[in-house]
Amino acid sequence: MSRLLFSASRTLLDVKRTDEKWTLEEKTTPHTMLCLAADSEQPGRLYGGTFNDGLWVSEDWGTTWRKAGDGIFHHRIMSVAVSPAEKLNAASVVWAGTEPSGLFRSEDGGETWEHCPGLLDLSSKSSWSFPPRPYTHHVRWIEPDPHAENRIFVGIELGGVMKSEDKGKTWEDRKPGSQYDSHTLAMHPFSAGRIYEAAGGGFAESLDSGKTWQTKNEGLGDYNYLVEIAVNPNDQDTMIVSAAKGPHSAYQPENAYTVLMRRENNQPWEQITDGLPHPEGSHVFSLASRKTE
Repeated sequence: MSRLLFSASRTLLDVKRTDEKWTLEEKTTPHTMLCLAADSEQPGRLYGGTFNDGLWVSEDWGTTWRKAGDGIFHHRIMSVAVSPAEKLNAASVVWAGTEPSGLFRSEDGGETWEHCPGLLDLSSKSSWSFPPRPYTHHVRWIEPDPHAENRIFVGIELGGVMKSEDKGKTWEDRKPGSQYDSHTLAMHPFSAGRIYEAAGGGFAESLDSGKTWQTKNEGLGDYNYLVEIAVNPNDQDTMIVSAAKGPHSAYQPENAYTVLMRRENNQPWEQITDGLPHPEGSHVFSLASRKTE
């Protein structure tokens, strides 16, 4: 069975396909969920982050919710991720990122949380700032490495991509060639060491587990404000990004004007138009990919 989950205001849209038939169920959530993550080891378990009301956990695909356990001392949960590689006591390790920037780790399904303060010791921290709220910044994205359980990347908005090789205890600062207005990170199940970044300054990637980076914006033109990225699970050299000319046209409904761009085989980016609505009035936030048999 295929399943997609979407958060829209205080509604969770649960879309399922069984025997080639799609069904849609709307479920009410206690708060608007800004971010969602599912635990593949515990079917039905979801983690949902809210802007001012902390992290919530569901055991039944979002029908009912409860507050996560103690240990996260910020109430704005901007990102949440379940590790595909690290599992303890039959539960996947869970990570939560907050505003102001903080990273928290749970080894017991969200019952208790441990802060990872080393992230805040990086020398670039003094320059981190989220432009709409310039007095703060946040962990926009968390990407546990599926090929190495000790390695994790986080994207700070606005600060850059940071890497830990010891489960969040110590951190390496952003690298030249990466983008600092980091929005989304992705890795590939069959390409160890490769990581992709969609950011306010365009696209960057690393082929050596974040040691070195290159920005590759050829073909993006004015559409170099990237929000999300999805990589073809069957081809690590094919990816799609949602792109705009700036934050106003990416996020504000009255100014919305976004496009989808595709990059294949290290060639320049190309805009996708077939089957899509006109860019004016469109804004794309989320992209996902699924492996085909």
